[in-house]
Amino acid sequence: MRSEAEPKDAPATFLVEGMSCSHCEAAVSAAVGEVAGVESVEVDLAGGVVSVRGTGITDDAVYAAIEGAGYEVSTA
Repeated sequence: MRSEAEPKDAPATFLVEGMSCSHCEAAVSAAVGEVAGVESVEVDLAGGVVSVRGTGITDDAVYAAIEGAGYEVSTA
């Protein structure tokens, strides 16, 4: 979850295990992009990091989307 000290526009960052190709990148990006309030998703395939920007987004909703796409996730 975001802390009060973080700027409102700071992205939430998640570590995703199991992404190995552009299909994985696209699947995670599409799944997270469907979460209500998500404005943008950036996937760093090599680093296994997903950055999400938007309003009213919960970590649980992002976790569910990533896990629903078949990947393991934790906060960075």
